[in-house]
Amino acid sequence: MTALWDTSGTAVIKALSAERRAAGSVSSGLALTLVAVVDEKLVTEAEQAATAAAAQHPCRLLVVVRRRPDAPEPRLDAEVSVGGRLGPGEAVVMRMYGRLALHAESVVLPLLAPDAPVVTWWFGEPPHLIAHDPLGVIADRRITDAAAAEDPAAAQRTRANDYAPGDTDLAWTRTTLWRSLCASAYDSLSGDPHGAKVTGEASNPSRALLAGWLERRLGVHVAVEDSEGPGVTGVELKIGDDTVTVARKDGRTATLSRTGQPDRAMPLPRRELGDLLAEELRRLDADEIYAESLETVTGLHGLSARAPKRTHVWQDPMDASDPDPALTTS
Repeated sequence: MTALWDTSGTAVIKALSAERRAAGSVSSGLALTLVAVVDEKLVTEAEQAATAAAAQHPCRLLVVVRRRPDAPEPRLDAEVSVGGRLGPGEAVVMRMYGRLALHAESVVLPLLAPDAPVVTWWFGEPPHLIAHDPLGVIADRRITDAAAAEDPAAAQRTRANDYAPGDTDLAWTRTTLWRSLCASAYDSLSGDPHGAKVTGEASNPSRALLAGWLERRLGVHVAVEDSEGPGVTGVELKIGDDTVTVARKDGRTATLSRTGQPDRAMPLPRRELGDLLAEELRRLDADEIYAESLETVTGLHGLSARAPKRTHVWQDPMDASDPDPALTTS
């Protein structure tokens, strides 16, 4: 590992090349570049998740920590490693101060793996507009987490207003196991669906997306009901003469109940952040099912028909009356 203090982008590139030569690594084996935009207080958790995801998807990990854009002088501190504490791949952790924090792309762009897709992941408060952040504009796929926002429901509407094909959200990824169970239960039944219900915490964005997905797939109104959580705690499907209920009260194990049959227990754990991130790195195309579910939740339409590319819109958080959290201090 090479630590660089008050350095430059050129020095970081040279250090990465030197680390790669020492480790015998070649960048042609990389599947993608993962750019993680992280608050300082969340760096350790983000590094652990990214390391777990990189173990399944060889990538160049670039961690961007924006700090004190109001600092009088720009400064860059970096940690460069290949096959070190951040996994077997190539990793650069960059802490940016002063005005450099607002122009992170000037350091990140030369570090992108050649001919590899770019995925940008915001760990923390997601941006109001991804176009405000050039690290999102350059990405082929963009990952946010509405659950990290102060108001998850408002953040979900923001994601719909700002949506472009290639966007996704970890609130959607958290519904994968629930969707798999619902689909398998539906396949074992005969008859037409005529009702459904999703239970979970009132502010949980995954509950809303799961209900939107069911409503879109089944073509019936899906009721939502509050519970103490954690997260989504139950789904009820009414198909023909049967009622199927999946209930998870402890965040680990679910009970599947079906009319006229004994209950079945099955694992349904709340997944680790690294698993969620790894799932999203498996696909680099637009997730149209997520877009449909987001449409149902927010009432907006035509999300998948939007242009997949964005044009950068400059916003200086030092001057803006409503600064974007993706560009503020950490």
